[in-house]
Amino acid sequence: MIFGHRGYPFKFPENSLKGFKYAIDHGIDGLEFDVHLTKDNVPVIMHDEKINRTTDGSGLIRSYTLKELQQFHMRDGETIPMLKDLLSLAVHRPVHLNLEFKTNKIHYPNIEQIVLDLVKQYDLTYPVIYSSFNLDSLKKAYQIDPSQQYCLLSDHVIKDAKALIIKEHLAGLHLSHYQPLANVDERIWTVDDPKTQEKLLADHVAGIITDNFEQAIRLKNRPVAM
Repeated sequence: MIFGHRGYPFKFPENSLKGFKYAIDHGIDGLEFDVHLTKDNVPVIMHDEKINRTTDGSGLIRSYTLKELQQFHMRDGETIPMLKDLLSLAVHRPVHLNLEFKTNKIHYPNIEQIVLDLVKQYDLTYPVIYSSFNLDSLKKAYQIDPSQQYCLLSDHVIKDAKALIIKEHLAGLHLSHYQPLANVDERIWTVDDPKTQEKLLADHVAGIITDNFEQAIRLKNRPVAM
């Protein structure tokens, strides 16, 4: 499957609702995005812990309440989206959501419970795929709800990957590289080079996470030369 990395940043501001909506409306398989908590424990979507890079404000997300955070804007004028905004867009739509607990630098207290409880309120077509660089977050989430899909993010080669997957109840791996692992769901990030995308498609990875999903879908749907 082809996943839009933070929506569709090739055409829209990353993690913008406009980008998410365009991708869903244009047949994307899945969307990858990151979730943090505001000071008043509202899940919001942004990659960085700080709002400096992608908005006209500055400071840590967790230092603002939601109301305070909404005074800042992305370059297209949008405010920082709440998780519930994207969930509302995805209801009854054929799109897979890959939600990353962004807890590798700041482990927001109770983020796993708050997010899992919120997602359950929405009638999504497919179960959410939860991922994190922070294995402790995935362990906590599994303790709360062992029925969900949890995937470890890593930019390192995973040694004894199958043993780790079994031990930690993982559904797969989200990697910055391809590892030849039999019967393991691998989703590779962030792949924008068409030749690399072609190779990964030939390797039958479970997912390619890319900034330019329309290019990747064209490659995926291209007839195989005889």
